[in-house]
Amino acid sequence: MNYLSPLEMLYKWEQEKPNEIYLSQPIEGVWHNWTWKEVAEEVRKMAAYIKTLDMPQGSKIALLSKNCAHWMMTDMAIMMSGYVSVPLYPNLNAASLEKILNHSEAKLLFVGKLDDYAIMKPGVPADLPCITFPFYSEDYPKWNDVTKDIAPIQENIIREAQDLATIIYTSGTTGDPKGVMHKFFNFSFATTHASEALRLNNESFFSYLPLCHIAERLLVQMGSLYAGGKVYFAESLDTFAANLSEASPTVFLGVPRIWTKFQQGILSKLPQNKLNILLSIPIISTLIKSKIKKGLGLNKATNVFTGAAPTPISLIKWFARLGINIQEAYAMTENTCYSHVSYNDNINIGSVGQALPLCDVKLSERKEILIKHVALMDGYYKDEEETSKTIINGWLHTGDEGEIDSEGFLMITGRVKDLFKTSKGKYVAPSPIEMKLSANKNIEQVCVVGIGVPQPIAIVVLSERGKLKNREDLINSFTTTLQVVNPKLDGHEKIHNIIIVKEDWTVENELLTPTMKIKRNAIEKIYQSNYVSWYEGDRIILS
Repeated sequence: MNYLSPLEMLYKWEQEKPNEIYLSQPIEGVWHNWTWKEVAEEVRKMAAYIKTLDMPQGSKIALLSKNCAHWMMTDMAIMMSGYVSVPLYPNLNAASLEKILNHSEAKLLFVGKLDDYAIMKPGVPADLPCITFPFYSEDYPKWNDVTKDIAPIQENIIREAQDLATIIYTSGTTGDPKGVMHKFFNFSFATTHASEALRLNNESFFSYLPLCHIAERLLVQMGSLYAGGKVYFAESLDTFAANLSEASPTVFLGVPRIWTKFQQGILSKLPQNKLNILLSIPIISTLIKSKIKKGLGLNKATNVFTGAAPTPISLIKWFARLGINIQEAYAMTENTCYSHVSYNDNINIGSVGQALPLCDVKLSERKEILIKHVALMDGYYKDEEETSKTIINGWLHTGDEGEIDSEGFLMITGRVKDLFKTSKGKYVAPSPIEMKLSANKNIEQVCVVGIGVPQPIAIVVLSERGKLKNREDLINSFTTTLQVVNPKLDGHEKIHNIIIVKEDWTVENELLTPTMKIKRNAIEKIYQSNYVSWYEGDRIILS
């Protein structure tokens, strides 16, 4: 099969619908729009400018910005100019930023929409040339100034399928980020088949999860290119809800934390008891569901996804009652985000869906999920040792543990690497237990641990709802949770204590990855010295 590249898709829509809006972004409350023709013109001009810098073939160009129209234009300009993009998380600290820029040997850096670049700037080498975006300009040469007198590239440059397109640095749940290398073919293969399988056509997307992460990049950036769709951006956290409501996309991806926030927002206006009553009245139920979906901005959404971390089954069922059918998906940076998805007409709650076309999956003897297809990564940049441990005989070893049913639905049962051993010598997989505990709406985040103690303990961060509860209510709530959850667990898995900690786990304090996954190693370092005293204390501890 002949796969069209991302650039070829840009040229297609530039020709076929030049005056249709492609990118729509709110800036200081005003929506700014760029048509396919205007986007292509900006890309062609910036690519022409980059080529004048005459960098060595194969040079890496880094991109540091929150999601915005110029992020996507920059990525395509890097493709067109013949170089390799290195997208960076917009909330990296200076040390991590410096490490990645040096490791990737970046020759140029684009600096865009950021919350506090001053904190990050010390991580940028003094001799690294930088270009800054319109609307969010730093003290560097500005996009519009450097392209002002540049003639745009006229020819439709097509990169070779086997050319290296990008190096994506993983978010680092298990240590230092690793640079995942992907060629253009990988994007073409994955997006072509995923778009066909999901029947994406002329969709509208809402972009707010980091575009430097493979899920957003494949679904939103590549998905919009291959489906000829429109992309709306969020301006800020404060305007997120309003921007989403205005955009009303047909495709939406939310990480579990976003779905929890949506749920908390709904329940703050409509308590569960009242909601239950209203949903039990046929005509009122229809009106309530419609109002909630419209308020969230999901009234037009036909594909509603969750991924990146485990989503509690109770949460998926809660939204299903509102007519919002969440489709779990499962993939990794290393397989170009092409693995498993739940189709909107075949959702099996509790699974992450079925394998996408031309994707092989099997379980190892220890039930590790292994994936094979032609668009696996080319390897980790400058790290052959880790590459050889991850792809063995053509199979990607995911590090995730799973089960596959007779219809091919995949259930994630834990992380092979997350297993810990209690002082009894028993191994415990924390992820499934955390999922069960997360049904308690007073919980924002939870990490089950147990090294050095006889039984596992759960460390918990309260949700906004939980923070409003008094001590007695919290103790009662979590005592009930233990009474509900523990009977469902094997003897060696039963939770002995729940410890409520005061400090939130955030990206800023480096206890969450940029994609909102907990960093177990970092959390263990902070709290492990307390495990024994906590274990010997009360069943529910407010630290």
